[in-house]
Amino acid sequence: MNRRELIALLGTTAVSWPLGARAQQVTPVIGFLHAGSPSPPVVAFPRTLAEGGYVENRNVTIEYRYAQSQYDRLPELAADLVMRKVTVIVASPNNNAARAAQAATNVIPTVFMVSADPAKLGLVASLSHPGGNATGVNYFISELVAKRLGILRELLPAAARVGALVNPNAETTEGFIQNVTAAAGMIGVQVEITRAHDSGELETAFATLVSSKVDALTVAPDTFFATGGREQIVSLAKRYAIPAIYTVREYVENGGLMSYGPSVADAYRQLALYTTRILQGAKPADLPVVQSAKFDFVINLPTARALGLEIPPTVLALATEVIE
Repeated sequence: MNRRELIALLGTTAVSWPLGARAQQVTPVIGFLHAGSPSPPVVAFPRTLAEGGYVENRNVTIEYRYAQSQYDRLPELAADLVMRKVTVIVASPNNNAARAAQAATNVIPTVFMVSADPAKLGLVASLSHPGGNATGVNYFISELVAKRLGILRELLPAAARVGALVNPNAETTEGFIQNVTAAAGMIGVQVEITRAHDSGELETAFATLVSSKVDALTVAPDTFFATGGREQIVSLAKRYAIPAIYTVREYVENGGLMSYGPSVADAYRQLALYTTRILQGAKPADLPVVQSAKFDFVINLPTARALGLEIPPTVLALATEVIE
């Protein structure tokens, strides 16, 4: 081979090698494991990914798996994502999904959203140094029971009996019942616990609340309630004219009276930020668990008027948003 041929060969290699390498690059796949049904806050996840340079169906693929609030399906759905060798798993929005992802893999990076302390759940070694293949967001939704009851009491000072709607299949139910019972005792009201885990049981639960003559209602944090059952719960509260306070703003946007709790959309945004960092090479072990810092107190004034309620100025002053 003469000098001219060698230069031509090297030139061809220099041009063609990067193109070949780019052609072999694999698009990352995010396994999105959700305990409930599709809901409005979820859109914050792909939107935030796109802001970080990962556009769905362009340079990243998202495999969505919704358990439709059938929590016993989560292990199977998590195992399917592992079998598909996804790049990262996002498990939300409750402890059940995070536990299913943890049981399915200790290798694939996992970003979770949980309502309890993830260290106590055994998901991480500590909040500041997760130490394993998982990290994520701890959003304080279960700990706000007393705050919600306090708001109800300020709105309805004569209330003597408050209903509490819980899902018997939710992992957080036992703790919620303990908290709501204790909080009710502190403000001098009785609490009526009623249970439902599907649409039919919601009808029965509200009939029970009516027969028990509750003055108000607090709805426990639960994925089924907040996604698939949300519109039905709001509709039943309206039908029976029961003032209710909910855990997240989406209820109020559907016509519910009030909500107080963490911003779920903000939590999904944080999940996307951590997912982006992991796709760029960060290790979950080095990413501290984020704790919710943004909380929403939303009031729906048309619903209040329909219930014949006047919201006290002290309550209105606390609201982060008032729907007119």
